[in-house]
Amino acid sequence: MPVTKFNQRQESIYQRNQYAKGGIGRWHWDKRDQLALNLVCPAHRTLVDIGCGEGITLGKMHQLFPDRKVIGIDILPENIAICKHHGCKVEQGDVYNLPLPSKSVDFVLFMEVIEHLEYPETAIQEIHRVLVPGGRLVIVFPNDRIFKVSRILTLRFREAAYDPGHVRQWTPGDMRDFLNGQGFTSAFSRNIPFYLWPISLHCIMATDKK
Repeated sequence: MPVTKFNQRQESIYQRNQYAKGGIGRWHWDKRDQLALNLVCPAHRTLVDIGCGEGITLGKMHQLFPDRKVIGIDILPENIAICKHHGCKVEQGDVYNLPLPSKSVDFVLFMEVIEHLEYPETAIQEIHRVLVPGGRLVIVFPNDRIFKVSRILTLRFREAAYDPGHVRQWTPGDMRDFLNGQGFTSAFSRNIPFYLWPISLHCIMATDKK
């Protein structure tokens, strides 16, 4: 989109172009971001968006929290350039080896990244390393089957045929168990736009470092 290095053989579908189309897709995007960023607490002073892509959500973080340290991290140089063009503070980095000191971050946003990873345990342990004790990880992941159906129903056939490079389809139960086993305690979970996961597009989950 470009989102990861794994799907660059396809013709790029850029996030900002999709967002600019407006409509129900943008409404859902904004709702997802609002719910995720509402999970930032007053005590969270250093906020990091890992896998920030083209910086749409990162830009909202800068606007909502101008008095805090906000930074995005992404692996793709093109995403870094797009973020900088739109005034976002961003660094190039790998989720398996974050360019951050241990116990230096209060809040991590990990939005639509984990489903791309071959080694999610390594990535989550790296996030655990950089978070302060009690720091918060908010993780957002999609329901691929419903996404494909929704894109077909809204006549977005090109997007429906696009391979996003996902390695694994997570469920809320899978994710909760996984994060609990990686040193996190569940604090919040919500499926959107509906309560039931089988008919929802995303799950938003907040967990705190033990």
